[in-house]
Amino acid sequence: MTHIWAGVKSERNAAALARLQSEARRDLERLNFPASNWVPGRLDLQGRPMLDALIVGAGLCGQTVGFALMRDGIRNFRIIDRAARGREGPWATYARMEILRSPKHLTGPDLGVPSLTFRAWYEAQHGADGWQRLHKAGRLDWRDYLLWVRDTVAIPVENDVELMRLAPTSAGVVAEIRSGMNTETVTARHVVLACGRDGAGGARLPDLPGLRQGTGGRVAHASQPIDFAGTAGLRVAVLGAGASAFDCAASALEAGAAQVVQFVRRPHLPQVNKSKWTSFPGFMKGFAGLDDATRFRFYSYIFAEQVPPPWESVARCDAHANFELRFSEPWLDVAASANEVAILTPKGRHVFDLAILATGFDVDLAMRGELADVRHNILLWSDRIGPEAAAQNPECARFPYLGPGFELLERQPGETPGLQRIHVFNWGVTLSHGALAGDIPGLRTGVDRLSEALCRSLLSADIETHWQALRALDDPELEPTGRYVPPAARTAP
Repeated sequence: MTHIWAGVKSERNAAALARLQSEARRDLERLNFPASNWVPGRLDLQGRPMLDALIVGAGLCGQTVGFALMRDGIRNFRIIDRAARGREGPWATYARMEILRSPKHLTGPDLGVPSLTFRAWYEAQHGADGWQRLHKAGRLDWRDYLLWVRDTVAIPVENDVELMRLAPTSAGVVAEIRSGMNTETVTARHVVLACGRDGAGGARLPDLPGLRQGTGGRVAHASQPIDFAGTAGLRVAVLGAGASAFDCAASALEAGAAQVVQFVRRPHLPQVNKSKWTSFPGFMKGFAGLDDATRFRFYSYIFAEQVPPPWESVARCDAHANFELRFSEPWLDVAASANEVAILTPKGRHVFDLAILATGFDVDLAMRGELADVRHNILLWSDRIGPEAAAQNPECARFPYLGPGFELLERQPGETPGLQRIHVFNWGVTLSHGALAGDIPGLRTGVDRLSEALCRSLLSADIETHWQALRALDDPELEPTGRYVPPAARTAP
């Protein structure tokens, strides 16, 4: 059978999606979704109603967390995202691949509802035969599918709202959020940081003297907006060996760049995606229960092996005669002028019109402005593994050491009350829990674990209120029969 290479986006069938939406909503109703709110309301110290949860980020992870909370009867939450609708996450911004790396059959955002799966969404528009012929999900297909799930489930999202600051207290987390010129202060009993691949750090930049001197727009990180249409006829250099490097190179080539040279410090590309091995239930559900040494051994090895680019991305570049891949040639410096950018490598000086740093994201909580007031006391893996192991694995050592519900822990207990009310649900979870936040295979496991942790915390905090509600319950179930006894006439058992 010939497979469809769906590309970035397939055709839409609005009528078919409307029919599927009705079917999915019937399925949700049969599952008694959404569950009734069971969490008693609380006021903050200023007498304002508190949120039970503030979810920061409305991409793949954030919206699925909201879905899970609605399913589990936690209804008093807000989801905010600094991006406009449709630009949450990487799909319509810095992701430049044609198709997802993941196999098309993976589930997660659906939370186990068959009519909400990507397969159901795609088949509704292109038929079962179209699904069989599909190679992998198109990038914008996946974006549109996530938006369809959001709308179908009625997951509330507030776009163009940015988190500025977090201040945890023993009673809740005070959050400063901003929309346009308006700033708002809210208090939440829990905050979930579901803010993407860079949510526990930021863009990784090579330590090159020229970058500190300014590059006049001649050098860009792959996560930044890049006008690839404007690269027609230009000489473009790309640094990196991963998926984003090849996707940036391909975008320039397809836009008509005169020359694209990709530089790799290694003698060859990474060959095996070791993280694929982790995608089985035993690992995803059991990894967090392993001891520190074992967890660190597994992921420091996986990170050291690195991830090869998808073969589709490599083939996309190799199809162009004006593409060159140079191995064992790291960049030593860059020097930009008004008209060009010069790149110095061990093999010489090379001149281009534009340079792209496809160097990925770093995990470093020092880069997160919203955590500025507390990051000095956040427990890291470096605090658990010792200085020698940390020096050998500096990136792994910077990961936050998270509790069983993805909560931040204190380096000095008692110094930052309420820190454990902040939950990391982005790439920063990986050393502690495995890839449960951001990678599709582990999403369902991660979301269920997070929601269960919030349920435990909220129930425990209000247990006396629930105890009184239990004692006050008087459901006259036997009233239609002759066996009903009024409360005043009952005797203790």
